[in-house]
This record gives sequence, C-alpha cells and structure tokens, in this order.
Amino acid sequence: MSVRRKMTGWLLMLTLLLAVVFPNGAYAATGDVVAIDIDGSGTTVELTVGKTTKQLKVWGTVEGSSVKRDLTNAVTWTSSDSEVVKVSSGFLTPLKAGTVTIRADYESATSTIEVKAVNSYDGLTLEYSKNGKYKLGTGAKNLKVKALAAIGATDGETVDVTEDATWSSSNEGVLTIEKGQITLVAEGTATVTAKYSGLTATFTATVSSPYSELKLNYIVDDQTLSADEVELVVGDDDAVLKAFSTLASDQSSEDVTEDATWSSSDSNVATVEDGKIKALAVGKTTITAQYLGVRAQSVVYVRAPYEAILLNPSGDQSLFIGEVLEVGAKMRSSANASVDVGSTATWTSSNPLAVTVSGGAVTARAVGTSTITVSNLGISKTMKVTVSPTITELSVEETELEMYRDDTLKLPKVTGTKLDEEETDMSDLVKWSSDNEEIAKIEDGKIVALEKGTVTLTASLPESEVTEATAHDIREETVSVSLTVKENVLALLPDVERISAVVGEQTDLPQVTVVWEDGEEADITDTIEWTLTGSNAVIKTTSSGKVLKGLTKGSATLKGTYSEKTITVPVTVEQKITKVVVDPTSVELNLKKSKAIKVTGYYTDGKTVNLSSKMGWQSSNTEVATITTTSVKAVGIGTATLTGSYQGHDVSVKINVVPKLTKLTVDEKSLQLSPGYVKTVALTATYDTGATSAVTGSATWTSSKPSVATVTGGKIQAVAKGSATIKAVYGGKTVSIRVTVK
Repeated sequence: MSVRRKMTGWLLMLTLLLAVVFPNGAYAATGDVVAIDIDGSGTTVELTVGKTTKQLKVWGTVEGSSVKRDLTNAVTWTSSDSEVVKVSSGFLTPLKAGTVTIRADYESATSTIEVKAVNSYDGLTLEYSKNGKYKLGTGAKNLKVKALAAIGATDGETVDVTEDATWSSSNEGVLTIEKGQITLVAEGTATVTAKYSGLTATFTATVSSPYSELKLNYIVDDQTLSADEVELVVGDDDAVLKAFSTLASDQSSEDVTEDATWSSSDSNVATVEDGKIKALAVGKTTITAQYLGVRAQSVVYVRAPYEAILLNPSGDQSLFIGEVLEVGAKMRSSANASVDVGSTATWTSSNPLAVTVSGGAVTARAVGTSTITVSNLGISKTMKVTVSPTITELSVEETELEMYRDDTLKLPKVTGTKLDEEETDMSDLVKWSSDNEEIAKIEDGKIVALEKGTVTLTASLPESEVTEATAHDIREETVSVSLTVKENVLALLPDVERISAVVGEQTDLPQVTVVWEDGEEADITDTIEWTLTGSNAVIKTTSSGKVLKGLTKGSATLKGTYSEKTITVPVTVEQKITKVVVDPTSVELNLKKSKAIKVTGYYTDGKTVNLSSKMGWQSSNTEVATITTTSVKAVGIGTATLTGSYQGHDVSVKINVVPKLTKLTVDEKSLQLSPGYVKTVALTATYDTGATSAVTGSATWTSSKPSVATVTGGKIQAVAKGSATIKAVYGGKTVSIRVTVK
C-alpha cells in the first residue's frame, strides 16, 4: 500500500508540474487548427477601383496532418478601412484609392495581407500657357505644363499627375522638360509628351525669338566701324566688339554684349569673351555672337606686325556713275598702333574704264566692275566695286502680294529706270526689310510668311559713304510692297452637289464658300477658277459672269481651284423637258406608311424619262410627311404638300395623313322592337393612335329586310313582324345588329 501511495503521489506531483510548464491549450488535440495563412500573405495585392476584384483564400494548418484545410468561409474577415477596400468572405472590392490591411481570424489564429487600391484613368490632358507659343527671353523662365489624369468612373474628376508623369521633348535642341517645367533652348518646334498609367498626351510648342537680327560693331579709338571683317595684329590689346539686338516688334535696338553668347571658330587664333577679342596667333577665325535665337558673325584676321592694311569702308561697294567714294587706308605699324597710308600707298583699278582711283578717291566712270587694290611696303588689300548706271526711279513689279501662313515666296523684282528710259534689274542691289517681322520676314532672299495679317515690305539701296556732293538722289528712294498673309484654306464648299444642265441652255456655276483653318468663312465665287472636262458642255463668259452651257447629251466634270485646293461637281447634260407629270397628285396615308411618287418627263420628241429621283423634293411640313428620293413616308397626323422641280417644271403632291381604323363598335348588338318603334344606335371608330370618334352619321347603313326594319344614319325603325340584320360599314370595317320585330 505504501508503494502505491508513493506512486500516486509522484503522479500527482508530475501532473502539477506539467500544468505549470504547459498551461491549458499548449497541447492541441489531433485534428485541431493550429495556424492559418492568407494565400499571398507577405505581399501587397494591387486592385484597380471600378475594374478589378479578387477572391482571397485562407488555408489552415491542422495538427497531425500535412494537408491544409480551406478555411476561407470559416474565418472572420475584417478590413482596416472598409471605405477603401471592402471584404466579404474573402472577396475584395476596391472602393477608392488607398492602402488597407485585410485580416482573417479563426479561433486564436490570425493572418493579414496588405491591399492597395489604385484609381483607373481614362484620359490624360495637358494644361499649358500661351497656346504653346513661346519666346526666348526673361519672360520664359517659369513655363510649366500641368498633366491631369481623368479618374475613371467619376463625373470628370481629375488628379494632378505632373510630378509622376514621364515627360519628354521631341527636340531637346529647342526645349527640354522635366516634371512639367519647360526650359527654352533655341528657336524651332518640339512636341512635348507626357505619359502616365498607359495614357499619353502631347502638344506642339513653337519657340521663337523676340528679335529680328543681331548686329556687331567694331570699336576702335572711340570710333564705330563695320565688324564684318576685323584686322588684328598679334600682341594688340583686346579688340572690342559690341552686339546690338533689334526687337522685331518696334525695331528698337539694345546693347546685349554682356548677355550674348560668344564663341570663336578657332580659339588658337583668337579667343573672345563678352565681345573682347584676344589675338593669339596668325590666322583666321570667325567670331560668333548668339542671343535669344539671333546671331551675328565677324571674320577676324590676325596678322603679324607690318602685315595688315585696313580699309574704311571695307568690303564690296556699289556706286552709281559719277559718285566718288573716299576710302581710307591704315597700316598697322606695331601692336596697338596704326598709321594713315592713304596718301602714300599705291592705288590701282583693275578696270579703269569703269572705276578710277587716286589717293583713295574711288570714282565711278562707267557701268561695270573693278577690283581696287591698295599696296604699301609689300602689303596689299582689295575691294570690289560695282558701278550701276544712273537711275532716276525705282519700281517694283508687284505692289501687292498675297501669301498663306507658313509659305515662302521669292522677293519681287526691283527695276531701275535709266536716263534713256530703259529699265535695268536692281534686285541684287537692294536690301529688303519688313515693318512687322512677326507677320512676315525676309530670310535667305525669300519672304517667309509667319502669321495672318498685313505687312509692308520695303526695298532700299544699301547705305554708302560716298561724298555728299556726288551722291545720287536715288539713294534716298525706296519701293514698298503691301503683303497680306492669309490663313491656309481648310475646305471649299459648293452650294450644290451636282449640276443638271439642258442642251442649248445656260446654267449658273455653283456658289462656293471657303473655310480657313481658323474657322472663318468667305464667298469666293467670283475668284475661284473653273475648268470643265468633256465636250458635252462648255464654260461661257457673259456680261453677267461665267455660266455653264449644255451642248450635247452626256456628262462632264466641273473642277474648281482656289489656293491649290480643288473641288469637283459632276455635270449631267440632258435634252429639254417639255412636260412633267406626277402620279399620284394626292395621297392619303396611315401613320408610318410609305408610298412611291412617280414623275414622268416628256422630251420634245415625245420620248419619256423617269424623273422621280431628280425632283429635289421638299415637304411643306416634315412633321407630317417626309420624302427620300422617291418615297413619301407618313410621320404625323395632318396635311402636307410635296413640291419638286426639274428644268423649271414645278410639281406638287398633296399628302393627307390619317390614323388607321382598328375597330368599329356599336352600342347595341341586338334589338327587340314592336312595329312602329324607332331606336337610334351609336357607332364608334377606334384608331391605332388610341383616339376614338363618333361616326354614326358617316357610316353606310343597310337592312337585310327593309320589310321588317329600315335604317337611316343609325336610326332603326321597326316595320313588321320578323327578323332583319342591320349593317354599318365605315373605313372598310363592318358591324351588325340583329333586330327582331314582334
């Protein structure tokens, strides 16, 4: 007994110890769920609002089994924000953009998964300023484009996605863009593109310069000289170039020397910084200044000391017969120094017949060209002189021009009148300018049309430093041309689709309206050019204008041309119709019913032709009846008149649309009357429109046995004993009344 008691005690102590170490539930019975797991937990599920949903699955780990149990419908599902994503039995429905945690609970086991709801977008638009037309300069430093994505399944709600969109420029040499911020680089066009969530939006940007040109001046000893060519000697102080921009809007000038970008084509010969040129070695370089889309260049010759002769003026010269040009010559004797050699140098002319020279005085003698050479101490310099005949008047071949936007046009010919009244071409001598370069400008010898408007183009002779006493008066004259820049033609609209002409008779040509690209319209009937193919008709000019005359039966094509746009109108030439007959002349129809109208035309020889489809039918009341080609259709109760015409013959058809009778009823089905007794019955018509009307007096009444009973207008009179059938007929329908006379 003591051994048993001891064993029992040990067992109790072991039980208490296990209870302390392993509390209730630490040991699961076989078949119990010890853990759950949402399929995909540890990842983020992404759903699109209004487009995608998802069914989650939950698997339970069962004690003592390697097979997992599907607990999807057994767990308790919750969403951390059911206004963002709703969950029901594991089925996820995204409601609005956001991120939530979906939780599944089963007894003491829990599993979670993160779900992200994103909006769907069905459109991407861009908001930008200045209609995409930008000008280089200080006013273009904060150009932004906003990208707006239209949220799907909303009433036009948008979200700003500028920061998240992918931006690009089709021409980064014109502009760049990053997160909607535009940076202008140079003149030109570029397409700005934004992409977001599979959507793309673009617009075309045009970058232009506010300036028409950039000029360079060469400053020497406080004198301003031409900067076309600059002569320097190695070791000179920095030569100074000044850059002046000309504003296109008002032709005002501005010193932009410090703001321009300067460069040298050969920095080994000379460098440039802010217009200051430093001569480094013998050679030639081109100095370029650029400022907001305009540029100018100066050719710089760097020579060794005692190797340069400078002429003033320099470059090629144009003179008229008798004019004298005083040319100064200086030789660079050392760095930063020069001496006047005009009187000591040797001057020669390659063609003394045309030009003579003495001590720098260049005199134009006859029409022609000559090369003037000045030499001193083995150094020489040349200039080309062209002599033109004496001109008394300048004229231009066209004083008014028309162009279309974005077109180019050759400059008009400028002619000079000589003393003998003959004319000579001065086109190569004159210089053209525009009083508004935003509308049109002169570029590479051509007119470039930019915007719609009117501008004056002026041609003048180039400035010259000839002596005042010998200068010809013609140098002060100019010629002007008025240029109108029009919008491009979008479409030409004739007032007819085809023309029917009659043999031997005249027909008016179509009226034509032009529609420009900006939406404006104008009547161009008097200016459009017409041509006609085929020999069946001809275009004839009369005192009232051009008309089309039919010659022989057949067809032709009328072609109209205006501003390189064309339209065609088919022409049918037919014999003269002497009579037109329409059948029927009146029609009664029920609603929604149709009937063909036949029209026959009679030629002078008695032959006929079907004109049904050629009448140009019109309905006086389209709410009652309409007609397409040859068939009239009833669309409403009432009356209308169809009218048509062919070769001046007018026809008309009266249309009466009535409802369809669907039922005829009488208020008595049978009567028993005594002889001599009178009974009046009521007859009612019911139509397909639902309307009813009393038609007792309009029906046709008959008696099968007038000897028994008679009827008139619904009034039945018993005559003698017997039986009779009274019938009423209206609108093709019949009703009967059995009458018994006792």
